[in-house]
Amino acid sequence: MPTYEYECQKCHHRYELFQRITESPKKTCPSCKGRVKRLLGMGGGLLFKGSGFYITDYRKSGYKESAKNDSGGSTPSKSTETKPSATKSSETKKNGAKD
Repeated sequence: MPTYEYECQKCHHRYELFQRITESPKKTCPSCKGRVKRLLGMGGGLLFKGSGFYITDYRKSGYKESAKNDSGGSTPSKSTETKPSATKSSETKKNGAKD
């Protein structure tokens, strides 16, 4: 059921009313019994929270495993990286020595 916004033409009282789509618009203000006008509403925002909204949420359990195998599976570890400090010391000896 939607929420409609009304404004009184006499006292300018604004209020919202939760009513069915099939109901007729209200005609009198609850405060002063003056004539009301139904305003155009912006509507409710639609929020998608949680799981179940994306196609990847319903994939088979083996999908992630096969995707990992296709891409290579792992990243290089820190132990295989070269140490830059050893390279710098050998270059310093070569460049610093005069013949």
